Amino acid sequence: MTLQLHRPDGEGGIQTVPPAADFRTELRSPRWTVARLANPEMNPTSRLRSVLFWLALAALTFVILLAGYGVGLWKV
Repeated sequence: MTLQLHRPDGEGGIQTVPPAADFRTELRSPRWTVARLANPEMNPTSRLRSVLFWLALAALTFVILLAGYGVGLWKV
């Protein structure tokens, strides 16, 4: 029970208040159309390309670690 849907009635009880209309309609300007706005800066990356990127990054990290231990840069 929330105060958004229930209000005190002044006599110690609670009265039910119907929910307000959708607030999004009040925020939208009537002069704007409801068409979706495209984001030209966002070009989604394909799933295959992102998986390949992370696998290549993991392999590169592994090679750097192996090379570092092989040269003696780090010691076990």
